[in-house]
Amino acid sequence: MQGRRLATTDEVIAIVSPDAGGALGRLEAWCTDRGIGLSTVDVGDDIARVYDENRATLGVTLGGDGTFLEGIKTFAPRNVPLLGIDLGTLSFLARVDPDDMEAALDEAIHGRARVESRQQVAIEAPGMESTGINDVMIEHVPPESPIGRKVTTLDVAVDDEYVGTFEGTGLAVSTPTGSTGVSLSANGPLHYPANNYAMQLVPLQTHALGVRPIVCASTAEIHVQAGGETNLTVDGGRDHTVLEPNDDVLITGADTRAHIVRTSYGYGFFTAIAKKLGWSIRDADAEPPAGFSRRAEARPESMLERARRIAIEAAHSAAEPLCELHGRVEDITYKSDKSDIVTEADHQADRIISTVIANEFPDHAIVSEESEGSAGADERASTRSAGAADLPDGIESYQDGTTADTTDLDEALPSDRPTYTWVVDPLDGTGNFAHGNPNYAVSIALVADAEPVLGVVHVPETGETFSAITGEGAYADGTPLGTTDRSRLDESMLLSGYDPDGSFLTRFYQEARGVRRLGCAALHLCYLASGSADAIWEYDTYPWDVAAGIVIAREAGATITDDAGDPYPFTLERNGRAPLLGSNGPLHDHLLEHLAEAPGTDD
Repeated sequence: MQGRRLATTDEVIAIVSPDAGGALGRLEAWCTDRGIGLSTVDVGDDIARVYDENRATLGVTLGGDGTFLEGIKTFAPRNVPLLGIDLGTLSFLARVDPDDMEAALDEAIHGRARVESRQQVAIEAPGMESTGINDVMIEHVPPESPIGRKVTTLDVAVDDEYVGTFEGTGLAVSTPTGSTGVSLSANGPLHYPANNYAMQLVPLQTHALGVRPIVCASTAEIHVQAGGETNLTVDGGRDHTVLEPNDDVLITGADTRAHIVRTSYGYGFFTAIAKKLGWSIRDADAEPPAGFSRRAEARPESMLERARRIAIEAAHSAAEPLCELHGRVEDITYKSDKSDIVTEADHQADRIISTVIANEFPDHAIVSEESEGSAGADERASTRSAGAADLPDGIESYQDGTTADTTDLDEALPSDRPTYTWVVDPLDGTGNFAHGNPNYAVSIALVADAEPVLGVVHVPETGETFSAITGEGAYADGTPLGTTDRSRLDESMLLSGYDPDGSFLTRFYQEARGVRRLGCAALHLCYLASGSADAIWEYDTYPWDVAAGIVIAREAGATITDDAGDPYPFTLERNGRAPLLGSNGPLHDHLLEHLAEAPGTDD
């Protein structure tokens, strides 16, 4: 989960330990001051009565790690991120000091926090089906007699491959989060837990020197069969059962991961183990040597570099709900229900992007395809921009969704408008999305004085991110892009957008190697930039359809014109639809000749 998504937080649900006291009062005051809803539940209580899946929710725990584990158990199945305020004495998970609570929360709701994904463990055993964040312990039941047998045997297989027999007091199977404590005591490995999806098996008090811990993928299926009566506990006893001889236990990585919010006010993992466990290779508050951090030596970002980074983060954050809702679309039969989900997807993505940009660039205008959609001003007003500078008259309207009644955005903006305008299509390829097709994208562009200068296109279903800044080249996930150099139509692959009378397809189908239509103009331009196509044709385009893709294609070496060969007339007019012809360059004159000959293109 992207931390930028937290910028749209509507509601805080707090799980509160009995001694939360003053911290709870301060949390209530913080939420009231910022117009954010707050619901509180006691540790162990169900949040179903207060949780609304349609509201962007941040989970908070006020307590120690025990309370935090309850938070994970509660929030992880609902995909709700969790911030822990440390009121305990030996916390590894809840790391924000109470004195820093308000500052940490502010950082989160401005989208500047980091969200770590944590692997969970799933367990199936006779009489138990459970999920944990730390570990599964399978241990010998203590004998009633002091001279009784204290050793158990456990047969283990990983993905149907027999590992062998562990003989000792038991076995710990843990996630990276649970790799401290028991694992360290048993001389097991220490895992850095953030975004780490491994599983480890640590034998406990084995009777053979050669038995070592095992690390495997979270997708591995670990089968354990007990040779005698054994105790099985999850997360220190939060779930427990007794296994009979020959009972089979299946342990694997859980499908649902926990999302933990980390801010600059919470101490890091290695600081935590230095503070709590006496990590001997550094002092708890040790600073790295001068010049050690590459980040500290990095050159300062230019405004456009920062804008690209923010746009990429916003696009990735918006992609998360799109992917979630796309999966729901595929399971729905009725068109009306699909329409509701597509509308929700559009609005969720648009809200995330607009909020992130408004927080970081409060004096920039934002123009979105959804600006005149059904989302009203009240809904968009909840996308706070706390501390942002007041916007010029006429600009705020584009950020809160109540656009002026005009077809020309240039006329709607005041004469002293900001230099920069963001042009956003939160869901390009709506028709594809509605039918479960993966060819849709998030498109974000920055326009300076009516000319696109930065473009970001992210493809949620493949994870690809295309980006470009004018004069600095085009990239796909850091790899430079370049167009093809083909000059023959019969060797070329063409992409076509809307073709109302079929004239483009009729004219070029036999002439080219193939004509394809993806139904997403932003992707067409990116695939031209990457060399996956040699030319593209769009019968008419809106600014949000092509603003980002134009920058990416041009920086990759593409030629972009209208159907007459004149420079493409980019405009911010809402009704400023224009044809677009893009090519690798060598093909362009041939394409223009054929377009001029094709029936119906004179329109």
